[in-house]
Formats: sequence, C-alpha cells, structure tokens
Amino acid sequence: MRTIKLGVKSSEVYYLNELLLKLKYSVIVSDSFTVATDRAVRDFQLKNSLVVDGIVGLKTWSTLIEKGKNGISINNKLLSEQDLIDFANEHNLELAVIKAVNEVESGGKGFLVDGRPKILFEGHVFWRQLEGKGINPGTYANANAKDILYENQTKKYYVGGAAEYTRLEKAINLNQDKRFSDAAKCSASWGLYQIMGYNALTIGYDTIDEFVEKMYLNEGEHLKAFGLYLKTNKLIGYLRDKKWADFASRYNGKGYRTNKYDEKLMKAYLKFRA
Repeated sequence: MRTIKLGVKSSEVYYLNELLLKLKYSVIVSDSFTVATDRAVRDFQLKNSLVVDGIVGLKTWSTLIEKGKNGISINNKLLSEQDLIDFANEHNLELAVIKAVNEVESGGKGFLVDGRPKILFEGHVFWRQLEGKGINPGTYANANAKDILYENQTKKYYVGGAAEYTRLEKAINLNQDKRFSDAAKCSASWGLYQIMGYNALTIGYDTIDEFVEKMYLNEGEHLKAFGLYLKTNKLIGYLRDKKWADFASRYNGKGYRTNKYDEKLMKAYLKFRA
C-alpha cells in the first residue's frame, strides 16, 4: 500500500474508507481522501498510539488492517496475470492493451472487504427499469423511498461501499413482486468494471440473477463480463487497432476528452509494452 493523505484520490483511499467505515467511523466510501477521512484517520492514530499526522503510511496501514480483520480473505477472488493472458488470447489482443484497459477502466478492486462485489445503485435507472416492466414508479415514490427511487439522475444519494447494498435491498423489498428484485439488480453497476446490471441479458447471461451470481465469484468473472460487453458493443476492434479515442468515446462517453481517457489508455499501453 502506498502512503496517502488528505487530498489524494485513488483506489487505496477507497480501501482506506472501507476499513474506517468497518471500524465505525462516519466516512463516505469513495476514492477521495476527504476532511472526514482525515479526521477519522487522526482519531484512529490517536487511539492506537500512532503518530497523529493524518498520513496513512506503513504503520497506520498495518494497524488498520490488523484491527479490521474479520477472517475473510478475498485474495482468491482477485484478478490474476493468467486471467489477463487468457483474455488477450481469446480476443486476439496484445497483453499490453488488456493491461492498459484494465488499469484505466477498472475500479481498482472489484470486491468489498466483506467479500461481496462492489456495486453502485442508481435510483433513476430503477425508475426506468420499473417502467419497462409495466410498473408505475410514481406509485412507490414517497419520502421513505427517496434515496432509491427518483426520476432524474443525481449523485445525492450515493453512500458507497457496503452501504450501497442497503439501498439495493431496500429497492428489492419495495414490493415482493419478482419484477422489483430484477429491476433493482439491473439498476446497480457491478464489480471491477462496474457493468450495469441491465446489460446482463444483452451480453449473454440468461437472467439477471445468473449475472449477479457470477459477479460474486471472482474478478476473473468480472473480466469475462467486461469482454462480453466489449464484444456485444463492437469495441474489441478499436482496441486491436489501438484507436484509443474511438474506444474511449464509445466506452466512456462524450466526456472522455475532459477526463483524458484516450491519453491515459495510450500512456498505460506504452508503459506495459515496454
């Protein structure tokens, strides 16, 4: 783990916030080292006889991980070198290309510290999914459901980490009709590549439940789903020809230039090729 502090934005910060939340600190699980994260780190350092500087280095990392142990290991679920080699061979792509895409487009880690796949629930998608199944979402849109069911996209109700499962379960239990469960699972993005559940059937899974079951297995399954998504949307060719801008515009959307996804992909490719 690298040393991190206030202002840093990275996958290590996401893991840090997961650990802090597990230790009952009031932080939002995200990849941003916020003032709330800094406050929690300093309190943790103070209570564990560490230097109170807000910097998460070797000693603070070691103590956090030790304190946060619960007997669950997700090491056997993580993406391996062989997974990437197999993917490259299957799709006739350079390994360096796959490693570049994995570095830039993955969320850093596909599982929470409790072993469940990382998700993000989208209430506006839930609204559309219910409509698509012949259900009037307005009937269920009340004050109690305001954080899981709304018509327009917003980040207001994101909570991150394991708390996203609380939102998902709340959506599933809004009604015992199986359509609500399916709509809810389709309204979350899943795993290492945060693929929306509503893609499940179009990319080759028989049901949304089958897709979710696969997401629980390991990051290798996340990579397979990612490959199915790329193949279905005819994006593999752009990677084979190293057309980074074309790939980024279709995968990341119109804002790819702002976030320099094409440049990041090219730089990562050159790094791995070397």
